[in-house]
Amino acid sequence: MVVNETNTQDRPAPPRSTDAVPKDAAAVILIRADADDIAAPQVYWAQRSERMAFLGGFYAFPGGQRDAEDAETRVENCRDAETAAMISCAARELFEETGVLVAHGADSLTKGQLDSLLDDLTSERMTFPQMLAHYGLNLDARDFTFAGRWVTPPFSPRRFDTWFFLVHCPRKQEPRIRTTEFAHGEWTNARAAYARWTRSEVLVAPPVLHAVKTLADGLTDDLVERFLSVPQAHAQPVRRIEFLPGFICFPVRTPTKPPATHTNAYIGGTSELVIIDPGSPYEEEQMALAACVDELISEGRNVREIVLTHHHPDHVAGTNALKAQLGARVPVAAHRLTAEMIADTIRVERLIEDGDVIELAGEPPLSLRAMHTPGHTRGHLSFYEARTGALICGDNIVGLGSVLIDPPEGNMRAYLATLARYKTLLPDIKVLFGGHGPAVGNAAAKIDEYIAHRLEREANILRAIQAGASTPSEIVAQVYTDVPPKLHTMAERAVAAHLQKLIEDNLIAHTNDGRYVVNDVNAAAS
Repeated sequence: MVVNETNTQDRPAPPRSTDAVPKDAAAVILIRADADDIAAPQVYWAQRSERMAFLGGFYAFPGGQRDAEDAETRVENCRDAETAAMISCAARELFEETGVLVAHGADSLTKGQLDSLLDDLTSERMTFPQMLAHYGLNLDARDFTFAGRWVTPPFSPRRFDTWFFLVHCPRKQEPRIRTTEFAHGEWTNARAAYARWTRSEVLVAPPVLHAVKTLADGLTDDLVERFLSVPQAHAQPVRRIEFLPGFICFPVRTPTKPPATHTNAYIGGTSELVIIDPGSPYEEEQMALAACVDELISEGRNVREIVLTHHHPDHVAGTNALKAQLGARVPVAAHRLTAEMIADTIRVERLIEDGDVIELAGEPPLSLRAMHTPGHTRGHLSFYEARTGALICGDNIVGLGSVLIDPPEGNMRAYLATLARYKTLLPDIKVLFGGHGPAVGNAAAKIDEYIAHRLEREANILRAIQAGASTPSEIVAQVYTDVPPKLHTMAERAVAAHLQKLIEDNLIAHTNDGRYVVNDVNAAAS
């Protein structure tokens, strides 16, 4: 049941946080002088492999998680043990991922010697502090300028408390990607990097965007002050995440299904705005989203309407509260089938059908084409913006975990058809904005993964029935061996969707006594 948010006494209290605890990590903003633009330096960044589960296809800086041995590294001119450990982490990760070693004494090493040191480290013949000591090398805190501490938003299953350090690349060394985490790396002028983002040509996470934008304004005396000028640079989690110009993701805590803890509300547009899926029933989360919207309005932007991708409570429960905040002039829009499902609690004033286009004026303008994409629910909508290649896909594809297809609203045949329809937009889709978890930059791989996962489940279910399993619980026991027992009830609901499709495909039959059995003729042929 969807909570009517106009009645504050009925608002549920937020659950205790189940957010992942951030792990310590460090990253290096590696720079060098740009002969063609003295004011703005070149910065080294790398595109994450599309095989990476988290932010695949995004550009990032070299870096990674802190190791226990990092606390053992001696760092000159640093009296704080934690800072020394994070500098060691940054230096080690930079060396492991690019082959660049920022240490006193490294200037005397040849390229071959540096490669030998890297082999000693990556083959685990030596730890990083052992390697430095063995070759008489020293880290110096003066080579690592602290440039902020950013915490991964709570919608991610893996979170990091990342220290960023500004480092000048040693004159005789050249970075080269040495890890499969990255597809490729490159030097780029900071202004050019930021311009590419403004043209929606690259995907970057908030700390990387902040870094290139800060560097684009020049190596001024207040550079560090500008790096630290935003609250997020002081370990305050990001709430307003602009993955592309005109696409703001604002995660709100909701009583959604695990592993998710948040639902992504999206704010689309640069001058005219639509707000998609304000899903939280919790007052403080509604206030946080409203404050973000108010800030955008104060910048001269105008909210046109609230749009709902589908009717599930974790996507619509904050609708009435946001509408009350914005006033009657801002309508609520959804598909007809969604409007019918929430008619008792939310008034939908405009119906959206497949092919409708929402034109949003601004710089740049956005054109959101509605797609009726059933499967997760009958009235599910997605929105595709062709110029940027952005697809807002609601709960059909998410940034973590998989999607529950739960009959009767969920339909596996319709869901696979929706995924196939998404494939027709490839290779033009550049990023998937799902209802939960981070954005997905490897759209083609993710869609193929989702299709393959469903077809593999279906084949395994059919084999289980052929082997004698005849009830959903028996099927789950055989097929969902990767799912904890406490989630078996939910798995049975997922099995129901597959069983429905297998019956429609005439591969199995449902007997009068409630068992599922193989349709002998067709199953043998399959």
